[in-house]
Formats: sequence, structure tokens, C-alpha cells
Amino acid sequence: MLYYLFEYLDKLNVPGAGVFSYISFRSAAAVITSLFISMLIGKKIILKLQKMQVGELVRDLGLEGQYQKKGTPSMGGIIIIASIIIPVLLFARLDNIYVLLMLLTTVWLGIIGFIDDYIKIFKRNKEGLAGRFKIAGQIILGLIIGLALFMCDDVVTIEKVKVSDLSIHEKIEMLESENNSPGQEEISVGMKSTRTTIPFVKNNEFDYSWLVSFINEDHRKPWTWLVFVSIVIFILTAVSNGANLTDGLDGLATGTSAIIGTALGILAYVSSNVIYADYLNIMFIPRSEELVIYAASFIGATVGFLWYNSYPAQVFMGDTGSLTLGGIIAVFAVVIRKELLIPVLCGIFLAENLSVVIQVAWFKRTKRKYGEGRRVFLMAPLHHHYQKKGYPEPKIVTRFWIVALILAVISIVTLKIR
Repeated sequence: MLYYLFEYLDKLNVPGAGVFSYISFRSAAAVITSLFISMLIGKKIILKLQKMQVGELVRDLGLEGQYQKKGTPSMGGIIIIASIIIPVLLFARLDNIYVLLMLLTTVWLGIIGFIDDYIKIFKRNKEGLAGRFKIAGQIILGLIIGLALFMCDDVVTIEKVKVSDLSIHEKIEMLESENNSPGQEEISVGMKSTRTTIPFVKNNEFDYSWLVSFINEDHRKPWTWLVFVSIVIFILTAVSNGANLTDGLDGLATGTSAIIGTALGILAYVSSNVIYADYLNIMFIPRSEELVIYAASFIGATVGFLWYNSYPAQVFMGDTGSLTLGGIIAVFAVVIRKELLIPVLCGIFLAENLSVVIQVAWFKRTKRKYGEGRRVFLMAPLHHHYQKKGYPEPKIVTRFWIVALILAVISIVTLKIR
């Protein structure tokens, strides 16, 4: 909203109003504002939750110190969501399709998580919202995101095309353009695309249409987007639930998400800058620079929430926060065409997810084979395994953060190492 105000003031030649046209300024303002909001409203919301007796229900897992957390306010994800949305509304362009998709993701998953927490806390049902309803909500959101990226005319990538590959009509249009000349061998054109970036590969673009290359080219497009939308749904569901599983120790999911958000912000910035994109030989995505402001708000919100969520936590984010954080990371990666980096960038979430899958699968298999279930880990998700081994909670969280930071650096380095 402030963007449009200062844009108007700049037209009136008001001194200093033009500073709002810079992404760097608006991103810095978004970080500061989100930090300020989370610090300002955090304590008030915690006190309100305590007054409403919105306390964490603790199951007996045999973990040291778990009963000390009983009664700690939950649903603190409200603090994160508010600290993201308000700065974005203030500093980002609200006519930008990418910003709108990120806001939709934030609100949508926030509502699903809130309903889950409400059932757990106020209805005293430890299971919360039935899994099928959570998955259904994630699938619907993934479908909306995928179709929006397919149908919206503003969603394009700038790609270099050989003139020799163009049709006669396309060559005539190129020659009529002021930006192209007859001697060019390659031109840059904006196009609807299902391409994405492959990490660690020199010619690092993968087209989802290759997965349906056996279909006749005239009928391939609908099937390509069906594959793309299915992958978006899978990524959204996997990362969102991975963040949810990670949220088991004070500050673990919050700090990990802040690190991942910082890496995504850097990737969004270079993808939205034509000079950096050309230098790094990555896809240039017009209008995606507004996502840097969203990433800045995300970082500020998670770091600000960590003030209250670090050990010993004064508040838990609950599913209101964890489902939302994971979904935001997933959709953000998809819209900047870096979703294939998720196994590296979100390695902590992946490890937590896999530990549960491995544990359950091995238990079931050994129970069928030997009549008694056996376990790979002392307890799943993975962070509980280390708790069972006797590691103090702050040490586990800090080491997981360190691993997350290493993975984030590796993800950024993939821009050059191929």
C-alpha cells in the first residue's frame, strides 16, 4: 500500500519518494517492520493465549523434560503469519501475481493449521484435524497454484531462442521489433514455460514436457501441465508436512525456516535481475523481484518469532505456523523455478520426513516377518532419536541449524558449480 502512495508522491516530485522504487530499500524496510511487529505483538499474543488457556497438550513419549512444556501456549503461528502479511501489504506491489500467490498460500495454510490447533486445544482431541482434510486442503492449494502459473499471462520466463529455430512469421515479428536486428543468431523472448532449474548440471534446465514426450506434440501441452500441477501438489504437501514434523523442539523449525528463507530470497533476487541471471546463466523471471520483499518479511517474521520460541520456548507455533512455513517454502521454490533444489535446501525437512517413513515401513515389515516390530531409530522423527540418545535439546537444535546453514550455502553455490 505504501508503495502506491510513494509512487504517487514521486510523480509529484516529492523529494525522497523515489526510494520506494528500489527493491533493496523496500526489502530492508520489510525485514525491520516484520521484526518490529513480531516483537511488538508477540508478547501480547502470548499473554492472550495464556489467558485463554491455549496450552500445549503433551503426550507421554518418554522424553526428558517434555512435561516442562505442558501448558506452554500454542498457536503462536499467528504471530508469524501477521508479521509476514502486514509488511508485504505495506511494501510490495499487490498487482504482482507472485505476491498474490504467496499471500494466498500463507492465509490458506494458516487457516488449515489454525483449525487443526483449535481442535487439538479447545476440543481436547490430540489427533486434531483428520489427515485426509489436511491433505485435501494442500491438494486444492497446489492445484490453484499450478493452474495460476499456467493460466496467468504475467507468468513467463525469458529464454534465449535460436533464430534458425523460429518460424517465418516469428522471424518477421523479430525484425519488426526495435530490440532485435537482422544479424542476431539468438534472441531473448518471454514465453510460457514448464522449464525448471536442475542443480549441479551445466545445461541446467529441465522441461516437464520431456516426461510426456511420448505423446503427440499437438496434444502434449495439457498433459505437460497436468504433470506440472501434480508435481506442485506433491512438493507442497511433502515440504509442508516435513516442516510440521520438524516442529518438535524449541526453535528447530523456526530457525531452519529462517535459514531456508534467506537462501530463497537470494535465489529470487538473482532470478529477477536480468544482469545476474545472464551472468549466472539461469532463467530470468520478470516481475519476480517482488518476491524478495516477501522473503524479507518471512525472514524477519521467523527471526522475530525465534525470540519467544528459542529454548526454553515461551510459545509454540503449532500447526498454524509449521504447515504455513513449509507451504510457503514449497510454493516460493516453485515460482522461482528452483523446486528441484528442495531436497538439498530443505534437507532437514527431508531427513525428518524420511526418518518417519523408514521407521514405520521397517516396523510394519519386521512385524509381519518376525511377529514383533523393530525400529531403525530409537524414536522418530529424527530429532527425537537424538533426544533418546541423551543429547540436550539446545545442542540438537543448534547442530540441526548448522546443517541447515551448510545446505543453504550449497544450494546457493549451485548457481556456479555445475
